[in-house]
Amino acid sequence: MTDDEILFGLALTVVLATGSQVLASKLRVPALIVLLPAGFTAGALTDVVHPDKLMGANFSSLVSLAVAVILYDAGLGLNLRNLTGRTRWIVGRLLVFGVLVTFLVTGAVGPAMFDMPLRVAAMLGMILVVSGPTVVGPLLDYVRPNDKVRRILIWEGTLTDPIGGILGALTFHAIATSHRVDIGRGYQLGQFGISLAVGLIGGAVGAALLWWTLRVLRLGETLGTLAQLATVIAVSAGCDIVRDDTGLIAAIVTGLAVTNIRGFDMPARRPFFETLVQLIIGLLFVSISTTVTPSSLVPVLLPALGLIAILVLVVRPLVAFAATAQSGLTTGERAFIGWMAPRGIVAAATASAFSASLVDRGESGAARILPVTFLVIVGTVLLYALTAAPVARRLAVVKPSGTRVLLVGGEPWVVDMGRSLRTAGLDVLMWAGLDEERQRIKDAGIQLARGDLLATATNPGARLEGVTAVFLATDDDDFNALASVVMQDNVEGPVYRVGPPHESHGVVAPYTGGAILFGSSLVRHALAARYEAGARFLVQSASTPVPADHDTLFVVRADRRLEPVTGDEPVTPQEGDSVVLLGSAPFTQ
Repeated sequence: MTDDEILFGLALTVVLATGSQVLASKLRVPALIVLLPAGFTAGALTDVVHPDKLMGANFSSLVSLAVAVILYDAGLGLNLRNLTGRTRWIVGRLLVFGVLVTFLVTGAVGPAMFDMPLRVAAMLGMILVVSGPTVVGPLLDYVRPNDKVRRILIWEGTLTDPIGGILGALTFHAIATSHRVDIGRGYQLGQFGISLAVGLIGGAVGAALLWWTLRVLRLGETLGTLAQLATVIAVSAGCDIVRDDTGLIAAIVTGLAVTNIRGFDMPARRPFFETLVQLIIGLLFVSISTTVTPSSLVPVLLPALGLIAILVLVVRPLVAFAATAQSGLTTGERAFIGWMAPRGIVAAATASAFSASLVDRGESGAARILPVTFLVIVGTVLLYALTAAPVARRLAVVKPSGTRVLLVGGEPWVVDMGRSLRTAGLDVLMWAGLDEERQRIKDAGIQLARGDLLATATNPGARLEGVTAVFLATDDDDFNALASVVMQDNVEGPVYRVGPPHESHGVVAPYTGGAILFGSSLVRHALAARYEAGARFLVQSASTPVPADHDTLFVVRADRRLEPVTGDEPVTPQEGDSVVLLGSAPFTQ
């Protein structure tokens, strides 16, 4: 290829990777549904985007390092404190049963369905055991199942990738060296143990390097991100040099260590790193799908549809119900776990690498591995994307609609406001620091958060599961201001605070941005004084005229979404909504 063709090919790949994800976000579908057809079409219409021509033999190594970065990022989102008791037990059983059953069933039906030897079918079966956070995460974000189900599926999808990658490498080496499948022998099990040890050692080295760069050298956000990227690539490459595909384990172990060892204090959201990972995912999917030709898909299309049906309707439900037996999950939760096993980037990457190597070695039927994997990825993602939401609703595993409020503060007017929000149909959780304030919340019948919740919520690496809006209304304006800044990255929704007094001489409150509740007139001390003078909160239908001298504080939509009144933009009630008002003093309810 000429220099101009290489430049055009690289630019087109980046544009397709980015444009596909933008289009998918607008269509509210998983990006994979757009990325794979875009890459496949580009590969069929032009030669300039084919990775073997753009990067040659280096493509496989680049894919391995890119997947390592993706898995490191996924590891950063796995907090071991959330994997306790039965959750850990369920995830472990899903991994074991899922790998074994998927491998055995695919290996058994592959020879007859795709006219390939048993050893090649075994390779296909090991490739298809993986799922992955790159497809499971976006699907769950769209479906919004309850936290218990989401946690199980995210952990399973993330941990199965490195396990499947290593088992795939062992299967490949067994076929390449002996031309038969002998991974069940003690020798191969020992090889798996050695690979696991190499990955764990690499993960420990990566964690130590990041501790030194992030904690000892105290690098800032920009250099700290560069240090993470360099460490993951170096450790992953080093492990792969020592032993094939152990870099995936090293990457995810490093991520797990960073997010679970106290003292790292990694932010819950890392804009640059997340952007980089998103770009890598797009580039990989587009590049790998360009290597699949229309002529390779036609012979395996119908058998691949049959394999998808077996994996979706037989294998996954069997694995899920066996793994979740006597787990305490409801029937609906077990059934939804049995209806969620899309394949993703690791399956595509391993299929691309192993099939090409087996084809070069002259293995019969190896050329069918990549097109079959491509069709299974597209088919499972498309099926689950179209059906997961209605299935979740039917099985009653979707999070309750509406806003779940965390109201911070324990003064009488704050507690009464929380009671009014609950009267309006919202799920309200309150936190306060003083014992008398916490007792006041309990006496009001409002759910009281555990004592360490705010310490957890202000930890840079924490996420408040289930909370979709935070209202900071303590009697310390500087605390409200600081907490609003720190908690922005740790909550699924917005964080608001009551306004400080005008011309306040506080240390932080007058100078810090953030959304201020109720505009400039109803600041904290004014609300407290007005309530002490006899003003009370009132909940009424939006269709009822607002009484004189009452101020609208909140609008509760018909679907129980809460929209507070702020100074930024007006909130207009609509038919079916409710409003929370503050009356004038004195006020008799």
